Amino acid sequence: MARPKEFDRDEALRSALSIFRKKGFSATSTDDLRLAMGIGRQSFYDTFKGKKDVYLEALRKYNSDRVLGYFEIFRKSDSPMKAIEDMLVSIALEHPGERALACLGVASVCEFGTSDADVRSINDASRSAMQSVLEKLLTEAKAKKQLRPSLDPATTAAYLQSTLAGMRVTARAGASREALKAIATIACLPIKKSEANQFGIVSKQASQLFYFRMIRQLGRMQDQSFAFAFND
Repeated sequence: MARPKEFDRDEALRSALSIFRKKGFSATSTDDLRLAMGIGRQSFYDTFKGKKDVYLEALRKYNSDRVLGYFEIFRKSDSPMKAIEDMLVSIALEHPGERALACLGVASVCEFGTSDADVRSINDASRSAMQSVLEKLLTEAKAKKQLRPSLDPATTAAYLQSTLAGMRVTARAGASREALKAIATIACLPIKKSEANQFGIVSKQASQLFYFRMIRQLGRMQDQSFAFAFND
């Protein structure tokens, strides 16, 4: 009997991750998967239990790499608020090809919701790690008077995680680098402590600028769609 062809497991997993990010779990067949991974059927089943096993391993790796990447951004930033801004802006700075792929963490939530215990456990672990570090940064920012004093670090950290998820979806939808940077700026304005923010001046002006940029750059919405935003 011929021996199964040996393969680089890490490289195969990277290929699996790529196809899952492009097609999702349900739309990827086992044959799609093993062909993308460059391995035969016998090698596939000798190594993995099946498609779901590969998906969970890919999701675990993807989430871990993302979280570690954000931690590295935090480590290099010179202040807690700058660390938060840099985290959001980092999405805009990614290669367009990377931005065009789905965030597997967000995509897995959209596809499975809370119905799959394994998927939920992996996502909960990464979300918890991010929540903990963001709360710490926000607590430091509050102590340094960089954060609005009325804001709760835990709730604000959850807001930032939701913003990250939304920006990932917006990036895949084709938003430009400049538009994503504008979104990151707007997202930080409500939480920063500044004299202008206390009166809502910066937030309103910046929001209007952002809306106009989105209309002009993305060309997907009409001016009247945002008319309500300027008639408060």
